[in-house]
Amino acid sequence: MEMEKRLTLELRNKKPSEVKELVLDNCRSEDGKVVGLSSDFENLEFLSMININLLSVSNLPKLNKLRKLELSDNRISGGLEVLAEKTPNLTHLNLSGNKIKDINTLEPLKKLPNLRSLDLFNCEVTMLINYRESVFALLPQLTYLDGFDADEQEAPDSDPEADGDALEDEYENGEEGEEEEDDEEEDDLDEEVIDDEEDEDDDLEGEEEEDGVDDEEEDEEEDGEEDEEDEAEEEHPCGVKRKRSLEDEGEEDAEDEEDDEDD
Repeated sequence: MEMEKRLTLELRNKKPSEVKELVLDNCRSEDGKVVGLSSDFENLEFLSMININLLSVSNLPKLNKLRKLELSDNRISGGLEVLAEKTPNLTHLNLSGNKIKDINTLEPLKKLPNLRSLDLFNCEVTMLINYRESVFALLPQLTYLDGFDADEQEAPDSDPEADGDALEDEYENGEEGEEEEDDEEEDDLDEEVIDDEEDEDDDLEGEEEEDGVDDEEEDEEEDGEEDEEDEAEEEHPCGVKRKRSLEDEGEEDAEDEEDDEDD
């Protein structure tokens, strides 16, 4: 895919001034030059042109806000003075896999005061004796070369500023999360207390209902017995009276017998 067509696709109906990041990897540039980019991309901060057959960056437009430039796996061998003119605020430059052979080829990068990271993996210049010491001496503003500083300490995966913002956001989110968790725990405790109180009330009501049922059953049993007696009297009044008379006569005979024995 040609570079201009790729640019049109990446814009997605946006204006060039609205674009902050632009990736044009693996498209083919015409004549080994940058084509289609203009100074209308005034807010561009990240530009990636990996493996697009670049021979030169001479056609690069003025991009004052550009900070990161990816140019790996091309055929650039020099002409880096253009970067100092067109991208004065560059902080990260990746020239890995290009045709950089001499330390002196990197000298124009001294005019990039904000350059902090430079990658030259798979360039012939990395085979030179004292390569790292020479580059750090040539570019004193540089912090990381090929991912490591002058003391062989590895570079972080991202910008410290970005990491700081991310940590701050994470800390704030963590505090908010803790507050939410505390609120949830308090709500849960309140709900548990309410549930316990409701359970106690239910238990008390259940006990009262059981007591009420027992009392009702006892009352019903007593009433049932009385009713049975009353019914028996109603059904056989004579029999009951006769029974009572016989009992009275028996008692009188017993008393008479006692009196005769005494005599």
